[in-house]
Amino acid sequence: MKKTLLLVEALIALAGIGCGNADDLVSGEPSETLGVASDALTTQNCVALLPTSVIASGHDGNVPNNTRDDRLDTRWSNLGKGSWIDYDLGSDKAISGLAIAWHEGNKRASNFTVSVSSDGINYTSVYSGKSSGTTTAAETYSFAQRTTRRVRVYVNGNTLNDWASIAETRVCAAGTSGGTGTGTGSGSGSGTGVVWRGDFETGDRSQWSSTQMVSSDRLQVLPSPVRQGSYAIKVTVRQGDNPISASGNRNELVKMTNEKEGDEYYYRWSTMFASDYPSAKTWQLFTQWHHSGNNGSPPVEFYVNGETIYLRVNGTTVVWSTPLVRGQWQDFIFHVKWSSNPGVGFVELYHNGQLSLPKRSAATLYSGQTNYLKVGLYRNSTIVPVGVVYHDGWIQGRSLQDVQ
Repeated sequence: MKKTLLLVEALIALAGIGCGNADDLVSGEPSETLGVASDALTTQNCVALLPTSVIASGHDGNVPNNTRDDRLDTRWSNLGKGSWIDYDLGSDKAISGLAIAWHEGNKRASNFTVSVSSDGINYTSVYSGKSSGTTTAAETYSFAQRTTRRVRVYVNGNTLNDWASIAETRVCAAGTSGGTGTGTGSGSGSGTGVVWRGDFETGDRSQWSSTQMVSSDRLQVLPSPVRQGSYAIKVTVRQGDNPISASGNRNELVKMTNEKEGDEYYYRWSTMFASDYPSAKTWQLFTQWHHSGNNGSPPVEFYVNGETIYLRVNGTTVVWSTPLVRGQWQDFIFHVKWSSNPGVGFVELYHNGQLSLPKRSAATLYSGQTNYLKVGLYRNSTIVPVGVVYHDGWIQGRSLQDVQ
């Protein structure tokens, strides 16, 4: 799995989410290096089914929920052969595989089995094997299609010790797992499926990889106002908010979407600007796909300047604009082919249910780099009034139908 951030960006992301697990010092189970921590999970040939909950036979302070936070620098760990972790899909679902990113998976091979159950009592084994021992990236293990509600992984030690340690796990929908692999791809390509949801229906920010905020009141998940479901996020920026000691003022969510050359996705979300949202003749970004490099404008950005919303690509070219409307939800569906070649890459935009930007060729990546998503509010530090914007309903998929 390629590193998606430079060291500086990795430090920034970690600064936004805390200082790591204190349990690493007492558990005897080492944590990942900083380089690995800068990655997020990608899976090969696996359309993930999101579990409603996860339990385990025990843990050393590195809790089971860490295996579904889309971060490779956190994990579930428990000492002892036969340790297990169990995912509840909420109802019976057709599955055909499991993608697992093993903690320290490049240093040791873990022995494990996978069992399934519809009642949480009677389990049937569907897979038995060993991880490759060569990668910290996700490996996809396929098996015959089963309909089940619960999926349990039993770990029977590894080639170095008896620890069970998993960084991330994804249950694969039936027909999408394609054998055992190192999971270095981002899962794009033929076929359809929801890749990720960031709709805040968990009631918190756990669907996102990390935050860059000065305090938790700047990124509040609230029951009102919402565009869909039960929750949305309220983003507040005050002059001086600078959580990463960089240019401008910001409070943003980060999702390590890791778009690379040739990927093609649809993204849907809704944004509402508060009724008193400030009018300023300068930039105010509310959605951006940031490059893995550390300098320069992002290759794709949605921003406000004055009384207009703009979409700009390649750091220089405005391809779409619309008047700024306050106090009303604005719905976006954004279709992108990610490429540094303007003859290959393109953007297409639906706004408030209408095709407002037909497919337009554009360079959407910088050469040799990947992208990741940042959502919230990032603005020029000269702006004095408080800015409030709401986001809801984020979803990433491989087809228009997936996100509709």
